[in-house]
Amino acid sequence: MTEHAGIQVVMFSAEAVPFVKVGGLADVVGTLPKALEKLGVRVRIVLPEPRTSGQEARCPCATVPSIEVPMGTETVRAEITRARLPASGVDVFFIGGGGFFPRPSLYDDPATREGYADNLPRFAFFAKAGIELLRRIGEPVDVIHCHDSQMALVPALLRTVFQDDPFFVRTSCLFTIHNAAYQGLYAKEDLFSAGIESRYFHPLCPFEYWGKVNLMKAGIETADLLTTVSPTYAREIRSDPEYGCGLEGILKSRAGDLYGILNGIDYDEWNPETDPLIPAHYSLENLAGKAECKARLLEKMRLPRPAGRVPLIGIISRLADQKGFDLIGAAMEEIAAQDMQLVVLGTGQMKYHELFEKASAACPQKIAVKLAFDNALAHQIEAGCDMFLMPSRYEPCGLNQLYSMRYGTVPIVRSTGGLADTVLPYNPQSDSGTGFVFKECSAAQMMTAVHQALALYQDPQRWQALAMRGMRQRFTWEESARKYLELYGRLVRNRLQ
Repeated sequence: MTEHAGIQVVMFSAEAVPFVKVGGLADVVGTLPKALEKLGVRVRIVLPEPRTSGQEARCPCATVPSIEVPMGTETVRAEITRARLPASGVDVFFIGGGGFFPRPSLYDDPATREGYADNLPRFAFFAKAGIELLRRIGEPVDVIHCHDSQMALVPALLRTVFQDDPFFVRTSCLFTIHNAAYQGLYAKEDLFSAGIESRYFHPLCPFEYWGKVNLMKAGIETADLLTTVSPTYAREIRSDPEYGCGLEGILKSRAGDLYGILNGIDYDEWNPETDPLIPAHYSLENLAGKAECKARLLEKMRLPRPAGRVPLIGIISRLADQKGFDLIGAAMEEIAAQDMQLVVLGTGQMKYHELFEKASAACPQKIAVKLAFDNALAHQIEAGCDMFLMPSRYEPCGLNQLYSMRYGTVPIVRSTGGLADTVLPYNPQSDSGTGFVFKECSAAQMMTAVHQALALYQDPQRWQALAMRGMRQRFTWEESARKYLELYGRLVRNRLQ
């Protein structure tokens, strides 16, 4: 327990495992509350109805009385259910109704691969229903912690529409930016159709951005404190337009309120000694099982077992420009020419689907691809590969480099965001570091790092020492939770002054 034990925190998010998952945000919101609970914090979570992305809640749900939500000239009924975050005492409230939830996917229309046309009204409905839910529950809330642009309307509404509500007079807002590129840009008419009066939209107001609505901007301007998911990314987004995506000036103006806190990982789930999803277990004391994991992965991906010492490189990712796949595309011929094999798991932009399908067809002995989301295969790739490639143009935190190190799979990463904060560059003179790091966003520099890794792999003793250093690293949610709790405590103290 800590001096801040007993703080009441409510998290608003679009995702949280095991209920609704699209990306890494779900892992954060499904795990951080458990670590906070162990520190004595009372945490509750508010999520969209769990069938939103085709997933059912994995634990029983209880119905809560419905809520009428004003949406412009109409009133829409919010259907509320409640469950418990597994292996915790954290209550989870799900909001559905109005045709806004559920949908075939959470953010984007599968027919167009673009965001749903009514996304702003959808998440405005969600925010309003969530705020009203807290009033209905009637328990004081010290901190509302909102994640990413979809939830940015919560602090914005509390500081405008609900600013005179006595229930929230002692409530502070913390807004976490998981990816500054996804800002939630809409026409101003969408704001009005969501039931937010036109008097709240004017030049230089929190909602306004070059004549449009920018939800990320609204969250940044109206929250009491801001966080993002690594110290380096916190510096990047307030100093460089490439990372701030047009909001760097606003973020710079709030630099004193912006903190970078690294995400952690669940070392119970991602543990090669006990992982039920991998074919053989291994540890720092006995690495033999990793060779079996590699052999089984090659078999599963229909790659031949090569003669001699040939490394297997893994990629698990959203296949998008942000992740540096243009660098891989530019270097694909050179990659195919190396004495190595490659396995790729993920989905994303069609041009990268086509890139990897073409490469696999041309080099079936070397390159295998699965264009899907497959959690079991993700664990098997982390365990069975020798190296893991992440050439991201920007990476707010990144989790796969952390999983890789835990499994003795050496990361090859670009020095940006959380990758720079977590992977120590290999130094051949001192034989130190935990991975291979390149700075310039270019295919040539990426391949230089790949060649360095391939060369060291031929020295089994030094390679094993490198892999074992990575296995010893720890990036726990407990450490991250303590840093969040410090900020919660600061917000509570400020409100009491």
